[in-house]
Amino acid sequence: MFALICTTAFVASMLTFFSGFGLGTVLLPVFAIFFPLPFAIAMTAVVHFTNNILKVTLVGRHARKDVLIRFGIPAVLFSFLGAWILMRTTGFGWITRYTLGEYNFEITWVKLLIATVIFFFTLVELFPIEKFFRIQSKHLPLGGALSGFFGGLSGHQGALRSMFLVTLNLSKESFIGTGVVIALLIDIARIGIYSSSLMQTEWMSHWPLLLAAIGSAFAGTWLGNRYLKKITMDLVQKIVAACLLLFSIALGAGLL
Repeated sequence: MFALICTTAFVASMLTFFSGFGLGTVLLPVFAIFFPLPFAIAMTAVVHFTNNILKVTLVGRHARKDVLIRFGIPAVLFSFLGAWILMRTTGFGWITRYTLGEYNFEITWVKLLIATVIFFFTLVELFPIEKFFRIQSKHLPLGGALSGFFGGLSGHQGALRSMFLVTLNLSKESFIGTGVVIALLIDIARIGIYSSSLMQTEWMSHWPLLLAAIGSAFAGTWLGNRYLKKITMDLVQKIVAACLLLFSIALGAGLL
């Protein structure tokens, strides 16, 4: 468990600037193999949050303040709503149960919800919907609200954030720096909601694993930012997408 989670955190954070998929998107399925889904989301959020602190120290100075206000404020507000819905959904029971051979499985509302979100956003990463919709800078508050909501719900905030920020024709440095600061703000908001009902229950017993994952993500971010700036990641993106689609189907079917 340690090796798989730490390796995933290292590789995902190293490629996060280039693969099209963020650290949380890739790390969440691995945490979910070993922990209940809501707690896996919370653990992923903590790793994502601490890693974003490092990113802000590296590129946060390039963030555009006007964009942080127009996009970031709605994002933070709606991240509370998304996180609250997640917490409410965890209290719902199972939808159906079934047996395959000697094994029993159940489909729950929270698993089906998160599986649907993962499936949708994986498709968005592969087939950007901005090609079919005309997004303008006046839509930034809407983009912030959507990014924040899904960030709070499952941690999937990057695809929508990038979709709206790219319309501003920011420099590469401003685009990355602004996105990182917004992601950090969303993480702060959603962790506040998660902690009230999740962190206090199992947090302390898993702190060695969490620290190891955070350290691995730090190392990956530093290495990727320093050495991998010119690598194209089309193949990596497709492989990750295929794995995420399979994971979402298995999760929605109650196999995980």
